[in-house]
Amino acid sequence: MKKLVFCCFLVIVSLAAFSQNPAQDTSWIKANYTKTEQYIAMRDGVKLFTAIYTPKDNSQTYPILMQRTPYSVRPYGEANYRKTLGPNAHLMREKYIFVYQDARGRYKSEGAFREMTPAIANKKSNKDVDESSDTYDTIEWLLKNTRNNGKVGQSGISFPGYYSSAALPDAHPALVAVSPQAPMSDEFIGDDCYHNGAFFLMDNFGFYSGFDGPKSKDGTNYQGHFNVEFKDAYQYFLDFGPLKKANAAPYFANPNSIWRQTVAHPVYDEFWQSRNIRQHLKNIKPAVLVVGGWFDAEDLYGALKTYAAIEKQSPGNNNRLVMGPWTHGGWAAPTWKSFAQYQFGGDVNKFYQEEIETKFFNYHLKGKGTLDLPEVTVFETGTNQWRQYDAWPPKNCQPTTYYFGGNGKLSAARLTSEKSSTSYESDPAKPVPYTNVIGGHRNNEYMAEDQRFASRRPDVVSFQTDSLTEDITLTGEIAAYLMVSMTGSDADFIVKVIDVWPIGATLPALQEGGKPVVMDGYQQMVRAEVLRGKFRNSFSKPEPFVKDRIEKVTVRLNEVAHTFKKGHRIMVQVQSSWFPLVDRNPQKFMNIFEANEADFQKSTITIHHDTKNSSSITLPVMR
Repeated sequence: MKKLVFCCFLVIVSLAAFSQNPAQDTSWIKANYTKTEQYIAMRDGVKLFTAIYTPKDNSQTYPILMQRTPYSVRPYGEANYRKTLGPNAHLMREKYIFVYQDARGRYKSEGAFREMTPAIANKKSNKDVDESSDTYDTIEWLLKNTRNNGKVGQSGISFPGYYSSAALPDAHPALVAVSPQAPMSDEFIGDDCYHNGAFFLMDNFGFYSGFDGPKSKDGTNYQGHFNVEFKDAYQYFLDFGPLKKANAAPYFANPNSIWRQTVAHPVYDEFWQSRNIRQHLKNIKPAVLVVGGWFDAEDLYGALKTYAAIEKQSPGNNNRLVMGPWTHGGWAAPTWKSFAQYQFGGDVNKFYQEEIETKFFNYHLKGKGTLDLPEVTVFETGTNQWRQYDAWPPKNCQPTTYYFGGNGKLSAARLTSEKSSTSYESDPAKPVPYTNVIGGHRNNEYMAEDQRFASRRPDVVSFQTDSLTEDITLTGEIAAYLMVSMTGSDADFIVKVIDVWPIGATLPALQEGGKPVVMDGYQQMVRAEVLRGKFRNSFSKPEPFVKDRIEKVTVRLNEVAHTFKKGHRIMVQVQSSWFPLVDRNPQKFMNIFEANEADFQKSTITIHHDTKNSSSITLPVMR
């Protein structure tokens, strides 16, 4: 595992990959922009390091387009220029005053860094600072010290996306357009750290090993807590054993490390609740463009729920949502024509960057052109079509219940069996892998991967429809309602929705003269999510299961826009491990971060599907 892995690496690549020829762009930037570096004082006296790129053409004033980041504004030094500017190459050539700022406590900025700084709703003194106030103070300085037109925009992907969201409450009047892209929103419920209380092991272990280690004296680098490399993540973490081992040398020995903070709060307590930025997205004034990816393994939840929070709490806001077939930050890449086995039939990034993102900022910050964007623009997989809606989920989306049945059946017809169930044994010593690929880093394609490797396991149960007689389009949120019993006192529940391709199916060749892509019986994952069972009734007050008592467990999956074609089948899989994406549940009610090897135990888990205890899944079917 390298020092900056998975999440951070993807963010950095995304932000640096706008152009096909970075060297050429760097020369163009030097010829057209002047770079200056400033320490801008915040209201509490802390100074934040800021790099400012100003167009050399003085014949007009320019709007400001800024990004705040914990990942460094490098290269440092006024003679050293970035390879790209702005969210995409089109905006770079439009010419803005581009501003990049190291967030409080990161790299060359002063102060103390906090993971997702809790927002302060009612600030009583200059000592009450958060990301909103830091953004406000930065804008105030920029308006007075640059040759601008009085309008400011902000954007960012992932953590910088969170900073964009955090700028919205009590925003500076000059901040008129903001685009939170894959923004972190709630790290316990659905972003990065935990999903519905289940700890995302691979990402946390890898990311925090390098993110917040000791900082160099000049503030340009971090040492990292440790450096571990391996080729088989599944075997490495299985051999690693209980996670309490990670809280000592040579791993996260520093009690102030973010990893230690994260594992010290294994329930949804004040630590996590105070970091939920969505609760503060009220009375938002700037125009907002929320962007996310259907294959984003980190912050799919954040994009969807940020948009929903603004819609609910700021109903008059000019708020728009764009969801495309992207991984984390994929919309910033030069091109995007395919992902996993999906072939999109064209470059979806060209459409997004030229017709949506560039027009959004040009219109609001320069008064240039027209902006006829719909409320919601989503890419529908399965048909490979952009769809436009005036609400999300769409008004003609009809929640439709499909029932689990005996012999692996999934049907919209109600069950008639008085007694029916399916059982499996979950063994923490042999957890279900999240991917069929052996590797030392997260396989991003797991979100669209063929699930036949899981279907063959005895600890994974599957339910599927008959072959579809017509296309079925799902557009909206999915929820599974499981009636379960078990021999242990806790368990995880992973629910997958899968598109099963017909036997003999193929896709056209990717390139002229190439071979068709074989999809013969492919079980293409469409959406999946995990719930740590002890949080089935409350994320703040976990409860043990009682042996063999039947209880209802609700697993909510993120939204989807996908068409199951005629002749395909809809499959639902249920399992109780997803390793090492998610840490192992000992299947014993306890604080897992305090577990010993002896605490991990096998458990027989039963999914009931009869007239009295019917397990089902609700799918958002378009009518």
